Amino acid sequence: MDDFKPTARTRIKRLAKRAHYDRETVYRILDQGLVAHVGYAIAGQPYVTPTNYWREGERLVWHGSSASKMLRSMKQPVPVCVTVSLFDGLVLARSGFHSSVNYRSVMCFGEAAEVTDPAGKLAALEAFVERITPGRWAELRPVTKQELKATCVIAMTIDDVACKVRTGGPIDDEEDYALDVWAGVVPLRMVAEKAQPDARLKPGVPLPSYLRHVDLESYASRAKAAE
Repeated sequence: MDDFKPTARTRIKRLAKRAHYDRETVYRILDQGLVAHVGYAIAGQPYVTPTNYWREGERLVWHGSSASKMLRSMKQPVPVCVTVSLFDGLVLARSGFHSSVNYRSVMCFGEAAEVTDPAGKLAALEAFVERITPGRWAELRPVTKQELKATCVIAMTIDDVACKVRTGGPIDDEEDYALDVWAGVVPLRMVAEKAQPDARLKPGVPLPSYLRHVDLESYASRAKAAE
C-alpha cells in the first residue's frame, strides 16, 4: 500500500529526520501499543480519554460503556485525534539539555463513528479479544444481547498520520564528551509477569498456552499475521 502523505497538520517540522510516514512503521507501532489517548471536544470543552484499542486493517477501533460521555458524543461522526506512544528508554546525556528519551509515537486524525450493526460490533469485540489472547474467544461464554447493547464500539479510518521515532544514544556538544559524566541509554520495556489465577478458579483449569509467553512484540506479530 502507498505511504501516508503528510498534510499541514501532520507534517513534522521539528527534528524532521525522526518522521516516518510509511505504513509498515506506523502499523507496527499501533500493533504493539495497548493504550491510546483519544482527544475530542464536547461543546467546546476538550477531553483526552485513555482507552484500549485495536487495529483492523486501515482503521482503529475502541470500545466502552454506552453510557460514557466520550462514546455518547460519537453517535454521529466527530473529529478526533488518537495518539499511541511507546516508551523505549532513557537517553542520559552529559547535559540536561541533551538528555532525552527513546520513543515511538503515532498521532492519527480522522472522524470516529459508532459501529451500530450488531454483527459488526460482535466481530469487532472478537477481534479485540483475539488480538491479545488468540484462541480465548472460543473459550468464553457467548456475549448476551444486554451486554452487546451496553457496549459501544467506535471506529476511525487511519488516513491522516504523524509518526515520530527516536532511537540511539545521546548526542552531546563536542566539548562535553571530555567530561567525567556517565552517558548512555537505559532501555525500558513493558513485560508480562506470571499470570495470577482467580481466587475462585475452578480446580483443574490449566493456564492457557496463550498466557505463557506474552509481550508487546507478540501483539504486532499477531496483528500482522491476521492481515
